Amino acid sequence: MLADIHNHTCIFSPDALMTPDELISASVARGLSVVGVTEHFEYDNPDPMDDVQTFDLDEYDRAFAEWKDKCPSSLILLKGIEFGYQTHTAPVIDKIASSRDFDVVLLSNHIYNGRDVYYGGEKIYKTDKHILFSEYISKMAEMCENVTEFNVASHFDYINRYNPDPEAYILYEDCPEEFDRFFEALIAKDKCLEINTRSIHKLLLKGSSHIMHDEAIIKRYIAMGGKLISLGSDSHTSDTLGILFEETIEYLNSLGVNELCYFIKREPVLYTI
Repeated sequence: MLADIHNHTCIFSPDALMTPDELISASVARGLSVVGVTEHFEYDNPDPMDDVQTFDLDEYDRAFAEWKDKCPSSLILLKGIEFGYQTHTAPVIDKIASSRDFDVVLLSNHIYNGRDVYYGGEKIYKTDKHILFSEYISKMAEMCENVTEFNVASHFDYINRYNPDPEAYILYEDCPEEFDRFFEALIAKDKCLEINTRSIHKLLLKGSSHIMHDEAIIKRYIAMGGKLISLGSDSHTSDTLGILFEETIEYLNSLGVNELCYFIKREPVLYTI
């Protein structure tokens, strides 16, 4: 089976282009068994160029019920959300997540020095990589320490996604203490580490010599006791649903990973790969 639990539609995520109907039909065509809708929710977004903010959660409930009714029996549609983290928004995230009936809650850090990495790249990537990566992974650790009501820590390598240098690559050895702190926070709360194949796809398109996540990162997470790993294509268009899943699963198998998970009503469901 294939479970892709990180995706966005144009109805509630303004940076997405696919409709819910397109997401459903493309998921079926791709052979996905489980697909998650995880719309962006960026409370108090500081980036002046970013139109991703918040949306009406009651309207989302109503719309999702209609989308789910359209799904064939072969596809499990998960209602999710992707919260963008900032230090001061942790209480808001916990309050909203604990009061709604999501299947899966993703927690992400899109911001570096007040800018979304997508928009602030030119200045961001002039920063020494060890400083850049250590500060970003430290924020990921803080995020997982400060927020309780989440299931998945998403795209830990987002800080490198839009780097124009095709050979820029985040390694465990760049900031081992920060990665350990991040993993310790995840594992202590029984949360899940996401492998984001959109990031992998971006490296492939740039012609990078390193495509898959650094094996030392994944091996360290496992060695520290990490058990929950999920796949998300982070699709904003229907053509990338489940992208590079087979290749990523083969890579994970080579590192000794034989189980992945998705979530229903916030509880992990394990499946063999």
